[in-house]
Amino acid sequence: MKTQNLALVLATTAFAVPVRADNPSAPYGGQQARSIKSLSAEDVAAILKGEGIGMAKAAELNGYPGPAHVLTLAKELKLTESQRQQVQAIFDRMNAAARPLGAKLVEREQALDRLFASGEITADRLAAETAAIGELQGQLRSVHLAAHLETRPLLNPEQIARYQKLRGYGDAAAPSPHHHPS
Repeated sequence: MKTQNLALVLATTAFAVPVRADNPSAPYGGQQARSIKSLSAEDVAAILKGEGIGMAKAAELNGYPGPAHVLTLAKELKLTESQRQQVQAIFDRMNAAARPLGAKLVEREQALDRLFASGEITADRLAAETAAIGELQGQLRSVHLAAHLETRPLLNPEQIARYQKLRGYGDAAAPSPHHHPS
């Protein structure tokens, strides 16, 4: 009889699966506890550090390397000292511009979240907050994309092809004809 009870307990608990955050019918499950509902803690940390969190994919995936990744891959790309210094300067300018914009973006997202949480949201406030957030996102994205645009002319076609391969974007095929060496 004990074996049957154990089997019954095991059988019933096998079907008692809790709803998880990755449950397709509850895609936001667990996110209600976030301090900013629209951003994970990892997203907030990355934005505050000046990281792009995918904002420059249009450049990155079309053969315009990003300065942070170029610096990380400097040895594999065989950067000259001059290239490394120039890319570092681009990265430093990008980071200096991205950090304060990121901080403002996080502040605006917090404000929007608070308005909803407190029930103080109105159509006018919603329009104002989302417009401000959109403006900041656009500025931040532009900063990151501009850094990719500045970086590409510093690299030769072989370095760009190697970068693309190292980053997992396919074979080390020659970069697109859009490359304009300086």
